[in-house]
Amino acid sequence: MPKTEINALMRKAGIAEATVDATIEIDALLQNWRRRAQRRELGHRALVDLGIDMDLAQLDVLVSIEAPQDEFGILSSGETMVATVAERLGIDPSRASRVVSEMVEAGYARRAVSQADARRTIIELTDAGRTIVGAVRAYKFLIMGDFLNSWAPDELTAFLPMLRKFGHWSEHTELGAEKFSEDIAALAAKIATVVKTAPTVETV
Repeated sequence: MPKTEINALMRKAGIAEATVDATIEIDALLQNWRRRAQRRELGHRALVDLGIDMDLAQLDVLVSIEAPQDEFGILSSGETMVATVAERLGIDPSRASRVVSEMVEAGYARRAVSQADARRTIIELTDAGRTIVGAVRAYKFLIMGDFLNSWAPDELTAFLPMLRKFGHWSEHTELGAEKFSEDIAALAAKIATVVKTAPTVETV
């Protein structure tokens, strides 16, 4: 859909002109940020510069075992099991189990008996694993801290609460989808019409 049509649709929905322009620009910035985040440039650089011989999936598992409160929030509490690692990282339990086993074999993690239930096996970091996680986090904070150090104090003061507030925008999805159900139905009908009339590509 052309930008002009998107603008018209949003204005018709009662969204202010300034908000329309800001929404489109913010989305463009987020899409670029997402693509860079998916490449994990900082993470790759940290592993290389620190001389750590592992991939980012393995590092993610170590961080999820350490579970810093500022990264996993309420999911940081309690003992860590393979299922906990899967939940924290949002990955399949079988994948979490495989990578955890790799980290145990490499000496960065170990299995232990739960203090709450002797039948339960938990995962802990070894000193080596804890040192790696700490070093990578320190690397990240040095780089990010140096960048933010160039900001004025009032910029940081204004930015943090706004970022926290913006971080909840995706929770608005269900409410927004219900509010604009007629517009969404019209968009779906348009797609159905285009797909129905699209020429069939013959395979050789």
